[in-house]
Amino acid sequence: MSAERFAATIQDALGGPSDRVALAFAGTGALPSAFPVTDLAAGSIAAAGLAIADLVGTAPGVTVDRRLASLWFRTSLRPIGWALPAPWDPVAGDYRTRDGWIRLHTNAPHHRAAAERVLGAQSDRDGMALAVAGWDKAALEAAIVAEGGCAAEMRSIAAWAAHPQGAAVAEEPLVGFDPAAPASTAWRPRPDRPLAGLRVLDLTRVLAGPVATRFLAGYGAEVLRVDPPDWNEPAIEPDVTLGKRCARLDLRRGADRAVFEAMLAGADLLLHGYRPEALDRLGYGAVARRALAPGLIDVRLDAYGWTGPWAGRRGFDSLVQMSCGIAEAGQAWRGADRPVPLPVQALDHATGYLLAAAAIRLVARRLQDGVAGGARLSLARTAQLLLDTEPTASAGELAPESDGDFSAAVEATAWGPAHRLRPPLAIDGAPMAWPLPARRLGTDRPAWV
Repeated sequence: MSAERFAATIQDALGGPSDRVALAFAGTGALPSAFPVTDLAAGSIAAAGLAIADLVGTAPGVTVDRRLASLWFRTSLRPIGWALPAPWDPVAGDYRTRDGWIRLHTNAPHHRAAAERVLGAQSDRDGMALAVAGWDKAALEAAIVAEGGCAAEMRSIAAWAAHPQGAAVAEEPLVGFDPAAPASTAWRPRPDRPLAGLRVLDLTRVLAGPVATRFLAGYGAEVLRVDPPDWNEPAIEPDVTLGKRCARLDLRRGADRAVFEAMLAGADLLLHGYRPEALDRLGYGAVARRALAPGLIDVRLDAYGWTGPWAGRRGFDSLVQMSCGIAEAGQAWRGADRPVPLPVQALDHATGYLLAAAAIRLVARRLQDGVAGGARLSLARTAQLLLDTEPTASAGELAPESDGDFSAAVEATAWGPAHRLRPPLAIDGAPMAWPLPARRLGTDRPAWV
């Protein structure tokens, strides 16, 4: 599938094509993969750009650089004189079982603890490999998930299609829209800075949600990210906190709950990636959120979809790739003896731009129809986009990075100076820009400016 077709498919899922806006793609080459990852990158970014252009209403042209889109799907930041921490916990990764492969996701301490309750405490990958080797993959996946951990056995595309969850996800819409409620707003878009003044409350974590809110901040939204006191993402914070303010609240404390409720009442848009029961347990289920903020646009993300036996199951990009057949297809494509994932975390990044596009469409609908709705997306349903594609001819390699790929100004992040890639998206008359550099989680007060 080409970038144009990906963009059109996403547009259809969002409610129809954008006939008033001219869309163009530039750049050559592609990320090496069994799947058209570069086209997915360019197409998903294009869909978010088209949503911005439609919101502005002046029919500006939209251009996406396929090569820069591919680079942004890795990371947009290049530190100067310092280094990002390793992205993976020492025992995270793929392991051979008696009958195949399984992936363990142990980056969060509580997820590693869950895996080690099943497999025993391990200090390195060699020890973990020995512990995993005596298990069947399905039994080990079930045992770790039952302990509250995150694991995924490697399945084929055919096995996923036959699995009850794979079948359920295939029937879900790419973007599921929730019923809307009457809402009024004094907010209006600015042609040069389309989302200026739009308040976005960000309750998302690794990685799709932060990508979405980074995009919204790039067009002027006031993004306030809120994390619990003990949560950190050291390997990705410098990449995804660009343009945002970042605060902490403990929603188990009465005083912090009062602050959160005031922030929610003042928000235009809530974007969250908590499993449904997590917010319900805190007293902030869908009905409570609507009562606190009647005009709120509510956009939700999960890993494995919203229907089927795994609805609400914990998951991450790398696990979904194992579950749905992407890693097994990559292994066959490369002729390898182990799972071969996508060259970037494309499910996370693409879903991030889909989340942003859906949010902007809902913002436009609130302006036009006077209603506030919601949307549901998942990594697994985005994966289905790739699974539904036909193999494409090789587009050649991407050209190496050069100085011209980066913005002229050096970004003064909280960790040190860094170069930031130029935006992969250009909208006539509305440049993408972030006035705030990347910052550490918990840097700011939990309040709207």
